[in-house]
Amino acid sequence: MSLLCLGLEGTAHSFGAGVVSSKGEVLSNIWHMLSPAEGGIHPREASRHHSDMGPGIIRRSLEEAGISHNEIQLVSFSRGPGLGPCLRTTATMARTLAQKLSVPLIGVNHCVAHIEIGCLESGFEDPVTIYASGGNTQVIAFAGGRFRTFGETLDIALGNMLDVFGRTIGMSFPAGPSIERKAAEGVEYHQLPYSVKGMDLSYSGMLTAAKKLHLEGVPIADICLSIQETAFGMLAEVAERAVAHTKKNELLLTGGVARNNRLTEILEGVAERHGASFHRVSPPLAGDQGAMIAWTGILQHQAGDELPISDSHVMPKWRTDEQDIIWRRKL
Repeated sequence: MSLLCLGLEGTAHSFGAGVVSSKGEVLSNIWHMLSPAEGGIHPREASRHHSDMGPGIIRRSLEEAGISHNEIQLVSFSRGPGLGPCLRTTATMARTLAQKLSVPLIGVNHCVAHIEIGCLESGFEDPVTIYASGGNTQVIAFAGGRFRTFGETLDIALGNMLDVFGRTIGMSFPAGPSIERKAAEGVEYHQLPYSVKGMDLSYSGMLTAAKKLHLEGVPIADICLSIQETAFGMLAEVAERAVAHTKKNELLLTGGVARNNRLTEILEGVAERHGASFHRVSPPLAGDQGAMIAWTGILQHQAGDELPISDSHVMPKWRTDEQDIIWRRKL
């Protein structure tokens, strides 16, 4: 009999609830994103957004799945990494539901969930994963019982860099889609700092230089073109080295920035050069949403991983490579 899991995601600006079956069927996936009128995401404002919107989103998720509360057999939640107030609000809702329904509670690593939902959708078994979002930029591969970080940003995440630049020039949040559209109109490439340090990346220098170009009157379309080509080229270089080193034959792109067509095009080229299959997570599963938390919760539960309520504290700094992935065969 199929197991039904309700997954709650609330690490940052989005709150989501999704219902997934143990057969891998995404029965519902509802979320709402806080979009501040100006400035960045304030953790306490985001946590209030989650507490205000959460109950309605959970209700809608169950309605879309066509089930009642009593049919939920498992509750999972994003335990970290993320913003502390947001994580705590989400965890409180998950604990309450698990206790009320008398079902197991599972704490899920947000970054691991992005990988696992991509593997579910693509059918990949052991990819090199490029995880690019507003809060994270990592190149990851499974080895020795954990998802190992082969390279990552040393300062700000790729998505955050795009958002901050977009905010500087008056774009709404999130700025990535607007930057992609403007980049398509760009004509001239302008040199920006290309900062790859070993297997790691740095985007802060590029952001400062792009702002300077804007002050100098360089057309916004040209700056957006230059940002994308430089930022994505850096990420592709690290990804290509990871593929060459691990000799894995699958390349997965996941996270919110996976929606970008130019990044997808560049990484398709990386995969083709190494004879690897490529998959980009579809837009509904690319951002922060509950379906990925529900599916990963099922995987953990099937491997015997449950979380007592008394131990269900959140972990804001929980790294991708700090969790034992007990549901995967050690390589």
